[in-house]
Amino acid sequence: MDNTEISQKLKEMLDLRYEPVGVKIIKQGNKPTESFKEPESSIRHCQSIMKARKGESFVIPAEKHACVVGASSIGLVPTPQKVKEGEFHANIGMFDCCDAAANMICQRFELGEESTIATIVGPLKDFKTKPDVVVLVDLPETLYWLIPAATFFEGGRQAFSTAAFQATCVDSTIIPLLTGKMNMSLGCFGCRRATDIKNEEMIAGIPYDNLGKMIEALEKIHQGPMQKARQK
Repeated sequence: MDNTEISQKLKEMLDLRYEPVGVKIIKQGNKPTESFKEPESSIRHCQSIMKARKGESFVIPAEKHACVVGASSIGLVPTPQKVKEGEFHANIGMFDCCDAAANMICQRFELGEESTIATIVGPLKDFKTKPDVVVLVDLPETLYWLIPAATFFEGGRQAFSTAAFQATCVDSTIIPLLTGKMNMSLGCFGCRRATDIKNEEMIAGIPYDNLGKMIEALEKIHQGPMQKARQK
């Protein structure tokens, strides 16, 4: 399947309201693999994903990333000292103290400092090459069906890692990239404040290499259990 077909299958079987979003991270020494344009002004990673689900596409170099917290987790820039020490997030009022906020940053998944040069974000159907991760934004019931798809062949349980911040950059991009497993997030302060994500929507990040088996599973689930549950 090419990316257009993968995207169409996901949209049809899950009944997605938006386009599946491809995300590729360009490492030092490499060049962007897509002909998407740079955004006219700086943009956050979460904003690029929310725009891409509605059809926009971007190649975003490090200097065009507006959120230093997100950019540092993606390896584009060094992590500022105030972020490392917790002062930045504690000042927002969502942690009791700097140590608590610093503990969140200490435990986050991240790429090596300044190991990357850009992100590529756009509708999956527009990618000519293979992205690293596919991000879906939709209702909980819609994204729920990714769980039986992920466990269809081998069973087991799904464990998701999330935090009060970095729902798209860490939870939905870096964790799937580094672990090779799907991850889900309820959203975060930053993306809910800076993007048009709706109160009732959440986010899933899926390693691109996992999509083939997940689509195979969804095809088996779609006409049976999924329709029975949705037609209650």
